[in-house]
Amino acid sequence: MNEPHPPSPTLVDGALWVVWKPIGLAQYDFAFEEQFPCTHPIFLEREISAIARMGSAPDYPRRFAEMREWNIRLINSPEEYLRSSLLPYWYPAISEFTPRSVWFDDIPTADQISSHFEFPIFIKGERQTNQHSRSQSIIESKEALRRLLDEWSSETILWWQRLVCREYARLRPVAKDSGTTIPKTYEFRTFWFQGELVGLGRYWVSENYEISQRGLERIREIGHIVAARLRVPFLVIDFAETCDGTWLVIECNDGQDSGYVGVNAREMWRKVIQHLSH
Repeated sequence: MNEPHPPSPTLVDGALWVVWKPIGLAQYDFAFEEQFPCTHPIFLEREISAIARMGSAPDYPRRFAEMREWNIRLINSPEEYLRSSLLPYWYPAISEFTPRSVWFDDIPTADQISSHFEFPIFIKGERQTNQHSRSQSIIESKEALRRLLDEWSSETILWWQRLVCREYARLRPVAKDSGTTIPKTYEFRTFWFQGELVGLGRYWVSENYEISQRGLERIREIGHIVAARLRVPFLVIDFAETCDGTWLVIECNDGQDSGYVGVNAREMWRKVIQHLSH
C-alpha cells in the first residue's frame, strides 16, 4: 500500500466501520453509501476497529501498521491474517475437514512429491492457484509434474508462494468439464464474522445451483468448528461436496480480501451490522 493518506473511514449504519475503495471488480466492490446510511468523520477521536475492503494487501503487516498510525485498527491482526490466508497456517488446525496436504519451503523434486501421493495430485500455491489453471493444478503424471516444477519459479502468481500438494478430491460437478480449467463443482463461499455465519453463496456464479438443506446444516456444523479453532474475526471458508456426499473445506481466506462471488453482499453486511448492534 503506497498511499500517503488512507481512504476516509466510513461508519455504516452507526455500527460498522469500513475502510474501502473500489478496485474495479464486480465480485469484490460494494458501494456502502448506496445501500446503508453512512457518515464520514473527518477526525477520529479514538482508535476504531474497521474492516478493510481495499483489495488484497501485498504486505498486510505494513497495511495494518500504517492504519494504526491513523487510529484505525483493522479487524484481523497480522497473525490472524496469516492464519486465515495461507494453507500451512490454517491446515494443521482443521486437517480432518480438508484434503490431506503437504507443502515445501523449496521447490521439491517430482520424486519427493510422488512419494506422498498417488496421481492425480492437486497442486497450488500456499495461498491460491494460478487463475484456476487445470494444467498447473490437477497433475495426472510424473511428466506433467516435472513440467510444472520447471515452470513454477517463472509464474507471476506462483513463484512467491510455497508449493502445496493436496490429495485429489472427487467433487460433485455442476457443469460439464471443459478440460482446460479446474472443474466447476458444488462449491460454496461462506463469510464468518466473529464466529457466526453471515454470508453464503455459490462459488461458480456462472452456474445455476443452490445449497441443499442438508448441505447448509453440514456447512454450519463444520464452519462453527473451523471458525472456533482458527479464531479469526472476519473469515472466509469455501466448502465443496464430494461425489460420495462428504463435505470438505476447500480453502480459508481473510474476509477482507475475498470476493463475494455468489454471496448477497447487502444481506451479509446487514447481518454484520445486526451483530455489532446487539
